[in-house]
Amino acid sequence: MEQQTVDYASPEYFALMNAYWRAANFLSVGQLYLRDNPLLKRPLKDTDVKVHPIGHWGTIAGQNFIYAHLNRVINKYDLNMFYLEGPGHGGQVMVSNSYLDGSYSDIYPEVSQDELGMKKLFKQFSFPGGIASHAAPETPGSIHEGGELGYTLSHATGAILDNPEVIAAAVIGDGETETGPLAASWFSNAFINPINDGAVLPIINMNGFKISNPTILARKTDEELTKYFEGAGWDPLFVEGDAPEKMHPELAAVMDEAIEKIKAIQKKARDNNDPTQPVWPMIIFRAPKGWTGPKTWDGEPIEGSFRAHQIPIPVDANDMEHSDSLTAWLKSYRPEELFDEKGSLKPELRNLAPKGMRRMAVNPITNGGIDPHDLRLPDYKKYALDNTKRGTQVQQDMLIWSQYLADLVKLNPTNFRIFGPDETMSNRLYSLFDVTKRQWLEKIEEPQDEALAPAGRIIDSQLSEHQAEGFNEGYTLTGRHGLFTSYEAFLRVVDSMLTQHFKWIRKAAELDWRHDYPSLNIVSTSTSFQQDHNGYTHQDPGILTHMAEKKPEFIREYLPADANSLLAVSPLIFNSREKVNILITSKQPRPQFYSIDEATMLAQQGLGIIDWASTDQGSEPDVVIAAAGTEPNMESLAAINLLHDSFPELKIRFVNVVDLLKLRSPKLDPRGLSDEEFDHYFTADKPVLFAYHGFEDLIRSIFYDRHNRNVMFHGYREEGDITTTFDMRVVNELDRYHLAKDIMMHVAGYQDKAAAFIQQMDQQLQKHHDYIRENGEDLPEIENWVWQALK
Repeated sequence: MEQQTVDYASPEYFALMNAYWRAANFLSVGQLYLRDNPLLKRPLKDTDVKVHPIGHWGTIAGQNFIYAHLNRVINKYDLNMFYLEGPGHGGQVMVSNSYLDGSYSDIYPEVSQDELGMKKLFKQFSFPGGIASHAAPETPGSIHEGGELGYTLSHATGAILDNPEVIAAAVIGDGETETGPLAASWFSNAFINPINDGAVLPIINMNGFKISNPTILARKTDEELTKYFEGAGWDPLFVEGDAPEKMHPELAAVMDEAIEKIKAIQKKARDNNDPTQPVWPMIIFRAPKGWTGPKTWDGEPIEGSFRAHQIPIPVDANDMEHSDSLTAWLKSYRPEELFDEKGSLKPELRNLAPKGMRRMAVNPITNGGIDPHDLRLPDYKKYALDNTKRGTQVQQDMLIWSQYLADLVKLNPTNFRIFGPDETMSNRLYSLFDVTKRQWLEKIEEPQDEALAPAGRIIDSQLSEHQAEGFNEGYTLTGRHGLFTSYEAFLRVVDSMLTQHFKWIRKAAELDWRHDYPSLNIVSTSTSFQQDHNGYTHQDPGILTHMAEKKPEFIREYLPADANSLLAVSPLIFNSREKVNILITSKQPRPQFYSIDEATMLAQQGLGIIDWASTDQGSEPDVVIAAAGTEPNMESLAAINLLHDSFPELKIRFVNVVDLLKLRSPKLDPRGLSDEEFDHYFTADKPVLFAYHGFEDLIRSIFYDRHNRNVMFHGYREEGDITTTFDMRVVNELDRYHLAKDIMMHVAGYQDKAAAFIQQMDQQLQKHHDYIRENGEDLPEIENWVWQALK
């Protein structure tokens, strides 16, 4: 069947499409229940059926119907299109359809296009040693899985940015539309440039029910839905019914209309260089939940009800009472008309599928990107500060870094973007706005709007962490490079998204056929210890602990202490692959301490002994002070000044840690320091004070397997308020006075002579307490503190 001779609207074509759809449904039911006898050549017996059929049926037939029609428009219009499966746990859809078009067997030759291959296909689904019941990385064509709902449209949008020829078919479950992230993502159209970007075609698979409840949107009339989606800037097109012979031509006409509208929008914009925000089409497809399955069971409705959600007929290897009903359901698809005696899909049906890379399951965008390129990186040393006079220069780390990022944008104008929830300016990335603007397709009102344009490398104009992270993931999973910046406390809003992304890249890394991906880069700023107006609600460094719990091969956590350290870490982040990089930075004015060469050493080694802040002179120290983070570094240095002034003979070793997880044992992390290396920094038994940006338990766990248990931990202790920045450290006992005091309570031989010093520290803390409550600002000796070189 040659493309140019095909009548894509003929009854004959729709008859073949219906058969193809039946084949997809047959394969999908078979995957739920069977482990043998895939073509039903003999009566079912218990060994043919899984002991525990696990999976979901409710969304499957509707999605298979949509998938078949997407194949049709790919062929008719020669589209570069891929499929995002939003409905939860509908993994059979993408597996069944990639098997039908041959791409599944291309990737997994053992799952061959015959009866034996079909048997393997069926048995592996939701089976030990097999594949998941959702569109996991093992599923060809997938960049998105419905294990956690809400991100289909934001992932689709991230994927089509800077991919002008691509259409993302974002199939959204009507239950998914009730999640906060998905509801917010209808505003994604405000960021799609019709000239430079591709298009998203949202398709709501509206089957009316969730697990055991109706869906809200399904109870709305078409008129109400039209108002809702038109108000959000979409052009909704409707298809409804349960009779395939009627719905095939109806959905075909609607899909043709949607594709032609997309093409017309893009042609007008590109021919006239007119990026005016268009009204993009979307489709609302109403069909029964559990369509084509059992109508009723045990006197209760199945099709068209929530009862179709999972396994509609109770049959398993230990209960074959209703096996005849399962057989009847499978045979209702008339597999003998669809597959030949060997179990291969008949040629006239196979010919309906797109060919080669036009098959959605092997579209390159779903496997590392269409034309992926590494980033061209500026020389970070070009932006370095001269810190010869240590601690005397005050700068904002993010301001300095923004100069580097601005040049990164200039060097990579089509494959690097910055995402965030309206915080790029707040996070002091000012220099970015010298080279680019925020991408924004809504109306721009002068003079009150700033830095908005139809095309730009920053997308941060929607106040939604979910959207920003969803765009970032979609962009990264399709081979490009992103940066997501957010306030520290509100990274917790998307920590489950980071977990899902980690799981994705971890499983993808196990597959030989999967290409790798650029790393997901997450920047945490506006941190707990620099809050001076938002208070307790904006204080939570727990993202460090949360991500450190994941497989170490895929997680990096960087805590640069100043601007040069931040610059030195940059190549590690932007050159890395298949990592989730968590970067903790400061946006407030801070003293600058490290030369660019020292910062480079710290970034590359992960940590280092800082000789200019140490007095052990290469001998065994009396105490080791370690710091990880901007404020811990500064307070540790201030504590060293206090200690050295009072106890000049005290041998102090200062260790600055930038790559936090490098501290872990090689038993847990292949990159970790050996016990000998660890003892080189921290000794085997001398007291160690570790000043840390996050919750203390993570550092406690790092020291648990080490020789040295003589450790004082000072981190975030869930104490906070609207107070001064220094007081945030005081209430968490991460300030210089508490650090110095604790050290002198634990260094051997100093208990008696340290008594007066400890009392002095307590007096300073009381003075601080009284002063800030009287004056509303920190003590002059805190505000004006400058590092004093050790003699």
